[in-house]
Amino acid sequence: MSNPILEVNNLKKYFDIRGGIFGKKVGEVKAVDDVSFTVNEGEILGIVGESGCGKSTTGKALLRLIEPTEGEVRFNDEDITQVNSEQMRQLRRDMQIIFQDPYASLNPRHTVEKIISEPLLVHGMTDAKERKERVQELLEIVGLRAFHASRYPHQFSGGQRQRIGIARALANNPKLIICDEPVSALDVSVQSQILNLMSDLRDQFNLTYLFIAHDLSVVKHISDRVGVMYLGRLVELADKDELYENPKHPYTQALLSAVPVADPDETGERIILKGDVPSPSNPPSGCPFHTRCPQAMDICKEVTPTFQEDGDQHYVACHLYE
Repeated sequence: MSNPILEVNNLKKYFDIRGGIFGKKVGEVKAVDDVSFTVNEGEILGIVGESGCGKSTTGKALLRLIEPTEGEVRFNDEDITQVNSEQMRQLRRDMQIIFQDPYASLNPRHTVEKIISEPLLVHGMTDAKERKERVQELLEIVGLRAFHASRYPHQFSGGQRQRIGIARALANNPKLIICDEPVSALDVSVQSQILNLMSDLRDQFNLTYLFIAHDLSVVKHISDRVGVMYLGRLVELADKDELYENPKHPYTQALLSAVPVADPDETGERIILKGDVPSPSNPPSGCPFHTRCPQAMDICKEVTPTFQEDGDQHYVACHLYE
Protein backbone atom coordinates (compact mmCIF):
# COMPACT_ATOMS: atom_id res chain seq x y z
CA MET A 1 0.00 0.00 0.00
CA SER A 2 1.51 3.36 -0.97
CA ASN A 3 1.45 6.39 1.30
CA PRO A 4 -1.63 8.56 1.60
CA ILE A 5 -1.11 11.77 -0.39
CA LEU A 6 -4.33 13.27 0.97
CA GLU A 7 -5.89 12.77 4.40
CA VAL A 8 -9.23 14.36 5.21
CA ASN A 9 -10.36 14.34 8.84
CA ASN A 10 -13.82 15.47 10.02
CA LEU A 11 -14.27 17.95 7.19
CA LYS A 12 -17.33 20.18 7.57
CA LYS A 13 -18.71 22.96 5.42
CA TYR A 14 -21.80 24.79 6.66
CA PHE A 15 -23.36 27.69 4.75
CA ASP A 16 -25.24 30.28 6.81
CA ILE A 17 -28.89 30.96 6.02
CA ARG A 18 -29.68 34.61 6.60
CA GLY A 19 -33.12 36.17 6.88
CA GLY A 20 -35.04 39.14 8.21
CA ILE A 21 -34.28 42.81 7.57
CA PHE A 22 -30.91 42.74 9.31
CA GLY A 23 -29.76 39.59 7.56
CA LYS A 24 -29.37 37.68 10.83
CA LYS A 25 -28.24 34.07 10.73
CA VAL A 26 -31.38 31.95 11.07
CA GLY A 27 -29.90 28.53 10.29
CA GLU A 28 -27.25 26.73 8.31
CA VAL A 29 -27.02 24.33 5.40
CA LYS A 30 -24.83 21.37 6.33
CA ALA A 31 -23.40 20.78 2.86
CA VAL A 32 -20.52 18.61 4.10
CA ASP A 33 -20.95 17.14 7.55
CA ASP A 34 -18.02 15.32 9.14
CA VAL A 35 -16.38 13.56 6.20
CA SER A 36 -13.10 11.62 6.61
CA PHE A 37 -11.13 9.60 4.06
CA THR A 38 -7.62 9.13 2.66
CA VAL A 39 -6.39 8.99 -0.92
CA ASN A 40 -3.20 7.04 -1.60
CA GLU A 41 -0.57 8.08 -4.08
CA GLY A 42 -1.37 6.98 -7.63
CA GLU A 43 -4.91 5.97 -6.67
CA ILE A 44 -8.25 7.04 -8.14
CA LEU A 45 -10.86 7.45 -5.42
CA GLY A 46 -14.39 7.82 -6.77
CA ILE A 47 -17.04 9.76 -4.82
CA VAL A 48 -20.67 9.15 -5.82
CA GLY A 49 -24.07 10.22 -4.60
CA GLU A 50 -27.18 11.93 -5.88
CA SER A 51 -27.35 15.66 -6.65
CA GLY A 52 -27.01 17.90 -3.61
CA CYS A 53 -25.25 15.38 -1.36
CA GLY A 54 -22.11 17.52 -1.01
CA LYS A 55 -19.70 15.88 -3.48
CA SER A 56 -18.63 19.03 -5.34
CA THR A 57 -18.54 21.08 -2.13
CA THR A 58 -16.16 18.48 -0.67
CA GLY A 59 -13.90 18.72 -3.71
CA LYS A 60 -13.80 22.52 -3.65
CA ALA A 61 -13.25 22.62 0.13
CA LEU A 62 -10.21 20.36 -0.26
CA LEU A 63 -8.57 22.99 -2.48
CA ARG A 64 -9.94 25.83 -0.34
CA LEU A 65 -11.81 27.23 -3.32
CA ILE A 66 -14.46 27.46 -0.62
CA GLU A 67 -13.18 27.68 2.94
CA PRO A 68 -14.01 24.65 5.14
CA THR A 69 -15.94 25.38 8.34
CA GLU A 70 -13.84 22.93 10.35
CA GLY A 71 -11.76 19.77 10.03
CA GLU A 72 -8.30 19.18 8.63
CA VAL A 73 -7.07 18.45 5.12
CA ARG A 74 -3.53 17.07 5.04
CA PHE A 75 -1.79 17.13 1.68
CA ASN A 76 1.68 15.57 1.73
CA ASP A 77 1.51 15.73 5.54
CA GLU A 78 0.80 19.46 5.64
CA ASP A 79 -2.52 20.74 6.98
CA ILE A 80 -3.62 23.09 4.22
CA THR A 81 -6.44 24.60 6.27
CA GLN A 82 -3.76 26.30 8.41
CA VAL A 83 -1.54 27.86 5.70
CA ASN A 84 -1.74 31.47 4.50
CA SER A 85 -2.82 32.50 1.02
CA GLU A 86 0.73 32.71 -0.40
CA GLN A 87 1.62 29.20 0.87
CA MET A 88 -1.71 27.99 -0.49
CA ARG A 89 -0.84 29.47 -3.89
CA GLN A 90 2.43 27.48 -3.86
CA LEU A 91 0.57 24.30 -2.89
CA ARG A 92 -1.95 24.72 -5.70
CA ARG A 93 0.82 23.91 -8.13
CA ASP A 94 0.52 20.31 -6.91
CA MET A 95 -3.28 20.30 -6.52
CA GLN A 96 -5.48 21.04 -9.51
CA ILE A 97 -9.14 20.75 -10.43
CA ILE A 98 -11.00 19.83 -13.61
CA PHE A 99 -14.39 21.54 -13.56
CA GLN A 100 -17.73 20.04 -14.41
CA ASP A 101 -18.80 22.35 -17.21
CA PRO A 102 -16.31 22.65 -20.09
CA TYR A 103 -18.34 25.59 -21.43
CA ALA A 104 -18.21 27.73 -18.28
CA SER A 105 -14.69 26.89 -17.08
CA LEU A 106 -12.80 28.32 -20.09
CA ASN A 107 -12.64 32.09 -20.63
CA PRO A 108 -14.29 32.74 -24.03
CA ARG A 109 -12.14 35.84 -24.64
CA HIS A 110 -8.82 34.02 -24.35
CA THR A 111 -7.10 31.78 -26.87
CA VAL A 112 -6.35 28.21 -25.84
CA GLU A 113 -2.68 29.15 -25.58
CA LYS A 114 -3.43 31.90 -23.04
CA ILE A 115 -5.78 29.63 -21.07
CA ILE A 116 -3.19 26.85 -20.69
CA SER A 117 -0.14 29.08 -20.27
CA GLU A 118 -1.65 31.17 -17.47
CA PRO A 119 -0.96 28.60 -14.70
CA LEU A 120 2.60 28.27 -16.08
CA LEU A 121 3.11 32.01 -15.78
CA VAL A 122 1.56 32.17 -12.29
CA HIS A 123 3.97 29.49 -11.07
CA GLY A 124 7.08 31.08 -12.48
CA MET A 125 7.67 30.04 -16.11
CA THR A 126 8.53 33.51 -17.41
CA ASP A 127 10.09 32.59 -20.75
CA ALA A 128 7.42 33.05 -23.45
CA LYS A 129 9.05 30.61 -25.88
CA GLU A 130 9.26 27.92 -23.20
CA ARG A 131 5.59 28.45 -22.33
CA LYS A 132 4.54 28.18 -25.97
CA GLU A 133 6.41 24.87 -26.35
CA ARG A 134 4.89 23.53 -23.13
CA VAL A 135 1.37 24.47 -24.31
CA GLN A 136 1.89 22.64 -27.60
CA GLU A 137 3.26 19.63 -25.76
CA LEU A 138 0.24 19.59 -23.41
CA LEU A 139 -2.21 19.80 -26.32
CA GLU A 140 -0.55 16.78 -27.95
CA ILE A 141 -0.66 14.89 -24.62
CA VAL A 142 -4.45 15.33 -24.35
CA GLY A 143 -5.08 14.35 -27.96
CA LEU A 144 -5.39 17.77 -29.62
CA ARG A 145 -3.06 19.35 -32.20
CA ALA A 146 -0.44 22.03 -31.62
CA PHE A 147 -2.15 24.42 -34.07
CA HIS A 148 -5.27 24.44 -31.86
CA ALA A 149 -3.39 26.79 -29.50
CA SER A 150 -4.37 29.88 -31.50
CA ARG A 151 -8.11 29.12 -31.45
CA TYR A 152 -10.82 30.23 -29.03
CA PRO A 153 -12.99 27.93 -26.86
CA HIS A 154 -16.16 28.45 -28.97
CA GLN A 155 -14.41 26.76 -31.91
CA PHE A 156 -14.27 23.43 -30.07
CA SER A 157 -16.78 20.73 -29.17
CA GLY A 158 -17.60 19.84 -25.55
CA GLY A 159 -15.20 16.90 -25.49
CA GLN A 160 -12.38 18.98 -26.94
CA ARG A 161 -13.03 21.74 -24.41
CA GLN A 162 -12.79 19.24 -21.59
CA ARG A 163 -9.44 18.10 -23.04
CA ILE A 164 -8.29 21.73 -22.89
CA GLY A 165 -9.43 21.83 -19.25
CA ILE A 166 -7.40 18.67 -18.57
CA ALA A 167 -4.35 20.17 -20.31
CA ARG A 168 -4.65 23.27 -18.10
CA ALA A 169 -4.87 21.08 -14.98
CA LEU A 170 -1.74 19.16 -16.07
CA ALA A 171 0.30 22.26 -16.92
CA ASN A 172 2.42 22.35 -13.75
CA ASN A 173 2.78 18.56 -13.29
CA PRO A 174 0.44 18.34 -10.27
CA LYS A 175 0.39 15.36 -7.93
CA LEU A 176 -3.35 15.44 -7.16
CA ILE A 177 -6.22 16.33 -9.48
CA ILE A 178 -9.77 16.78 -8.22
CA CYS A 179 -12.17 15.90 -11.03
CA ASP A 180 -15.55 17.49 -10.38
CA GLU A 181 -17.93 15.47 -12.58
CA PRO A 182 -15.59 15.96 -15.57
CA VAL A 183 -17.69 13.93 -18.02
CA SER A 184 -21.28 14.59 -16.93
CA ALA A 185 -21.79 17.34 -19.55
CA LEU A 186 -20.47 15.19 -22.41
CA ASP A 187 -21.98 12.66 -24.81
CA VAL A 188 -21.58 9.01 -23.85
CA SER A 189 -19.18 8.29 -26.74
CA VAL A 190 -17.02 11.25 -25.73
CA GLN A 191 -17.22 10.29 -22.04
CA SER A 192 -15.38 7.04 -22.67
CA GLN A 193 -12.65 8.84 -24.63
CA ILE A 194 -12.08 11.33 -21.81
CA LEU A 195 -12.12 8.57 -19.15
CA ASN A 196 -9.60 6.50 -21.12
CA LEU A 197 -7.45 9.59 -21.57
CA MET A 198 -7.54 10.26 -17.83
CA SER A 199 -6.61 6.64 -17.06
CA ASP A 200 -3.67 6.81 -19.47
CA LEU A 201 -2.49 10.11 -18.01
CA ARG A 202 -2.57 8.67 -14.52
CA ASP A 203 -0.23 5.83 -15.58
CA GLN A 204 1.96 8.16 -17.61
CA PHE A 205 2.45 10.88 -14.96
CA ASN A 206 1.72 8.93 -11.75
CA LEU A 207 -1.26 11.17 -10.96
CA THR A 208 -3.70 10.79 -8.10
CA TYR A 209 -7.37 11.56 -8.74
CA LEU A 210 -10.34 12.30 -6.55
CA PHE A 211 -13.06 11.55 -9.07
CA ILE A 212 -16.50 13.02 -8.29
CA ALA A 213 -19.47 11.73 -10.30
CA HIS A 214 -23.10 10.74 -9.99
CA ASP A 215 -22.92 8.02 -12.64
CA LEU A 216 -22.02 4.70 -11.02
CA SER A 217 -20.92 3.04 -14.24
CA VAL A 218 -18.46 5.87 -14.95
CA VAL A 219 -17.00 5.54 -11.46
CA LYS A 220 -16.69 1.78 -11.80
CA HIS A 221 -14.80 2.20 -15.06
CA ILE A 222 -12.12 4.50 -13.66
CA SER A 223 -11.85 4.19 -9.85
CA ASP A 224 -9.84 1.93 -7.56
CA ARG A 225 -11.96 2.63 -4.48
CA VAL A 226 -15.41 4.18 -4.25
CA GLY A 227 -17.00 6.28 -1.52
CA VAL A 228 -20.77 6.86 -1.40
CA MET A 229 -22.11 10.14 -0.01
CA TYR A 230 -25.58 10.94 1.27
CA LEU A 231 -26.69 14.30 2.67
CA GLY A 232 -23.17 15.58 3.34
CA ARG A 233 -21.84 12.37 4.89
CA LEU A 234 -19.90 9.35 3.68
CA VAL A 235 -22.06 6.26 4.22
CA GLU A 236 -19.84 3.62 2.61
CA LEU A 237 -16.27 3.29 1.30
CA ALA A 238 -14.68 0.19 -0.20
CA ASP A 239 -12.66 -1.26 -3.03
CA LYS A 240 -14.72 -0.87 -6.21
CA ASP A 241 -15.20 -4.61 -6.90
CA GLU A 242 -16.13 -5.23 -3.28
CA LEU A 243 -18.60 -2.31 -3.29
CA TYR A 244 -20.32 -3.35 -6.52
CA GLU A 245 -20.57 -7.02 -5.60
CA ASN A 246 -21.30 -6.64 -1.91
CA PRO A 247 -22.92 -3.26 -1.12
CA LYS A 248 -23.70 -3.06 2.60
CA HIS A 249 -25.44 0.25 3.14
CA PRO A 250 -29.13 0.26 2.10
CA TYR A 251 -28.55 3.51 0.18
CA THR A 252 -25.70 1.98 -1.84
CA GLN A 253 -27.87 -1.07 -2.56
CA ALA A 254 -30.63 1.20 -3.86
CA LEU A 255 -28.20 3.20 -6.03
CA LEU A 256 -26.72 0.04 -7.56
CA SER A 257 -30.14 -1.47 -8.21
CA ALA A 258 -30.89 1.53 -10.45
CA VAL A 259 -27.87 1.00 -12.75
CA PRO A 260 -29.13 -0.20 -16.15
CA VAL A 261 -27.94 -3.68 -17.20
CA ALA A 262 -27.01 -4.29 -20.84
CA ASP A 263 -28.61 -7.74 -20.90
CA PRO A 264 -32.37 -7.54 -21.70
CA ASP A 265 -33.09 -10.97 -20.15
CA GLU A 266 -31.56 -10.12 -16.80
CA THR A 267 -34.10 -8.55 -14.49
CA GLY A 268 -32.57 -7.36 -11.24
CA GLU A 269 -34.50 -6.45 -8.12
CA ARG A 270 -35.08 -2.68 -8.30
CA ILE A 271 -35.11 -0.93 -4.91
CA ILE A 272 -37.38 2.13 -4.99
CA LEU A 273 -36.68 4.63 -2.21
CA LYS A 274 -39.69 6.37 -0.74
CA GLY A 275 -39.81 10.12 -0.17
CA ASP A 276 -37.37 12.84 -1.18
CA VAL A 277 -33.90 13.72 0.04
CA PRO A 278 -34.27 15.72 3.27
CA SER A 279 -33.08 19.33 3.25
CA PRO A 280 -29.45 19.76 4.35
CA SER A 281 -30.60 22.83 6.31
CA ASN A 282 -32.74 20.59 8.50
CA PRO A 283 -31.32 17.06 8.34
CA PRO A 284 -33.12 14.27 10.24
CA SER A 285 -31.84 13.21 13.64
CA GLY A 286 -29.90 9.97 13.97
CA CYS A 287 -28.94 8.34 10.69
CA PRO A 288 -29.59 10.87 7.88
CA PHE A 289 -30.96 8.09 5.68
CA HIS A 290 -33.54 6.67 8.12
CA THR A 291 -36.47 8.61 6.61
CA ARG A 292 -36.11 6.69 3.31
CA CYS A 293 -34.47 3.47 4.46
CA PRO A 294 -36.42 0.23 3.86
CA GLN A 295 -34.61 -1.40 6.81
CA ALA A 296 -34.81 1.44 9.34
CA MET A 297 -34.96 0.46 13.03
CA ASP A 298 -35.83 2.52 16.11
CA ILE A 299 -32.17 3.19 16.93
CA CYS A 300 -31.69 4.78 13.48
CA LYS A 301 -34.01 7.66 14.38
CA GLU A 302 -32.00 8.67 17.44
CA VAL A 303 -28.35 7.59 17.17
CA THR A 304 -26.05 8.63 14.31
CA PRO A 305 -24.15 5.50 13.18
CA THR A 306 -20.36 5.67 13.28
CA PHE A 307 -18.35 5.24 10.10
CA GLN A 308 -16.37 2.09 10.85
CA GLU A 309 -14.70 -0.88 9.21
CA ASP A 310 -16.82 -3.96 8.54
CA GLY A 311 -14.73 -6.51 6.72
CA ASP A 312 -11.42 -5.91 4.98
CA GLN A 313 -11.02 -2.18 4.16
CA HIS A 314 -14.81 -1.93 3.78
CA TYR A 315 -16.19 1.01 5.79
CA VAL A 316 -19.88 1.59 6.38
CA ALA A 317 -21.99 3.90 8.56
CA CYS A 318 -25.03 1.76 9.40
CA HIS A 319 -26.56 0.29 12.57
CA LEU A 320 -27.16 -3.02 10.77
CA TYR A 321 -23.44 -3.78 11.07
CA GLU A 322 -22.74 -2.67 14.62
